[in-house]
Amino acid sequence: MNFEERAIGFPCRESMLYGIVSLPEQVRSRGVLILVGGPQYRAGSHRQFTLLARGLAAQGIPAMRFDYRGMGDSEGSIRNFEDVGDDLRAAIDQFLAAVPGMTEIAIWGLCDGASAALFYAFQDRRVTGLVLLNPWVRTLDGIAKTTLKHYYRGRLLEAGFWKKILSGKFEYAAAAKSFFKLVGSAFSVNKSDAPETGQSISASVQRAETLPDRMFAGFNQFTGKVLLIISGADLTAQEFSDMVKASSKWQRLLAAARVNQKRLEGADHTFSRRVWRDQVCNWTSDWIRSW
Repeated sequence: MNFEERAIGFPCRESMLYGIVSLPEQVRSRGVLILVGGPQYRAGSHRQFTLLARGLAAQGIPAMRFDYRGMGDSEGSIRNFEDVGDDLRAAIDQFLAAVPGMTEIAIWGLCDGASAALFYAFQDRRVTGLVLLNPWVRTLDGIAKTTLKHYYRGRLLEAGFWKKILSGKFEYAAAAKSFFKLVGSAFSVNKSDAPETGQSISASVQRAETLPDRMFAGFNQFTGKVLLIISGADLTAQEFSDMVKASSKWQRLLAAARVNQKRLEGADHTFSRRVWRDQVCNWTSDWIRSW
């Protein structure tokens, strides 16, 4: 299907934000707002978000990607993923205005973009769906346990690791220091690495202590459909999966009929290979059309 792309600018409080709308010839009532993850702009790593938006539009689904305040072409001061609620609301307002006939939004978020989506979505009735990819649930003990369980175990099976040891190039002191630091973190009190902002999160979410708890509160209050996509070879994804396995409340939440789960074995954090990227796009488009 043919589509066009339009550059747009729109206000968010005191700043102007900029983005791109990928618009198919025939518009569906539901579009996809793509949230960036990490300190990057709307194109994404290896043009990931650009290609996703175009892939969705080619399948008849309007898509929009944009820069938060302080990133890319947008004005304002930089902010973290817990303080982009105003940016999301302004982007949704503009997206709906730019695409007549579209009435619903599904937010697509990777890493801390998925976390930001969970903080925001339940507050906006126009958001009826979420696509969450490798959600960022980072805590000090969480990443320590994940690294010990998945990274170090894998290193023991790597030929390069043993070659370095046999060649005398392995730095035992540095490795031991790093290992015992991880062990200490793994058994410490659970603390979130993300600071409290108190800006764009509801009171019920703010009261939850850790980042995973705040995300659970947002997820639990959101009543729409959810597509969860997990990479098979990514520590961020493993940390999320390990957290879910250790939490009965998360397991119950993800077992709900409204949640559809996918896992892409071998894929890295950003689904950098074309086959992985295309699979994510097709899963997203099929899910959007399924309800």
